[in-house]
Parts: sequence; structure tokens; C-alpha cells
Amino acid sequence: MKLIVGLGNPGQEYKNTRHNVGFMVLDNYLNNVDWKEKFHGLFYKKNDVIFLKPTTFMNLSGISVRECVAYFDISIDDILIIHDDLDLPLGSYKIKKNSSSGGHNGIKSIIDELNSMEFCRLKIGISHNRDIPTDKYVLGKFSTNEQSLIACKFDVYNKIIEDFIKNDANYIIRHQKED
Repeated sequence: MKLIVGLGNPGQEYKNTRHNVGFMVLDNYLNNVDWKEKFHGLFYKKNDVIFLKPTTFMNLSGISVRECVAYFDISIDDILIIHDDLDLPLGSYKIKKNSSSGGHNGIKSIIDELNSMEFCRLKIGISHNRDIPTDKYVLGKFSTNEQSLIACKFDVYNKIIEDFIKNDANYIIRHQKED
């Protein structure tokens, strides 16, 4: 059983915000599926893969992830978390495993709740405008141009998800390409 988690904040007011890029990637990958409410989140099960969008708000994402992991007895090695990263250029990505939260409160919550950093992460760049306070920047909406740039990368992110499902975290780490 694999678990793929897209991080974001619930509610229309957060739709298309930089912090919701994890939700955006899952929504694009799955298209229009019938999400179910469980584990303090929205989940969808397809074969041996669970997709999860925590609805706890970003800073408490770990609660949702922990509940899902416990219920399905998912190994830490079989978890992929998709989230925004301020330190990467817009749309670029990095695949990491066993790394700190880097100041990302959603990841910090997951590390705390799972008591591990061993899970795999697909970090998607949202850049960082240092003229805007960080909290306002990440909760700000993508511009039309920024949305287009992210949308152009959906095929790349989808391929990473497919590779994770068919293989494992080590495979996608070894085969990631430089942006």
C-alpha cells in the first residue's frame, strides 16, 4: 500500500494559493474523482494507492497523515508528500528523503506525528518574494502567468507520481532530472 499526500489548506479562499500546490498536483493527477472524507482529510483509494488531502490546515497536516498511515498500516518508505518550497524557483522540483522540514510547518507536523523524516517528498518551487511577509506570500494566489508555468509542469509531476507508484522512493530520487 502506498500513500501519496498533497498538502494545502481547505476552502475556496485558499484555492490557487502557493501553499496549495500539493492539492493542485493531486487534483490534476486524479482529475475529477469522488473524494471521501476520512482521516481529517479527503481521501481516494485506487488499487493499492491511497491519495490524501489533509483538511486540518497546513500546520496540522501530520494528524491526518498519521491517522491514514495507522489505519492502513503503511510503511514510511511508501509515503510521498507533495508540497510547496519557497527556496526553489517557480515550477522547479526536488525529490528528497530523510530531510528536515526546512521551516515548512506542514512537513514539521508530519515529522512530529510520524516521529520520522524517512518519507519521500516532492518539493515544488513557488519562489519567494522577500518584499512580502512569508505567510502572506504563501497564502497569496498564483498569478495567471504563475498558474500557467505550474500547469506546464503537471506532466513532469504526474510522471514522478507514476514512478513512485510503480517503483519506490529510491527509484524516483535516482532518476530525477535537473530543472
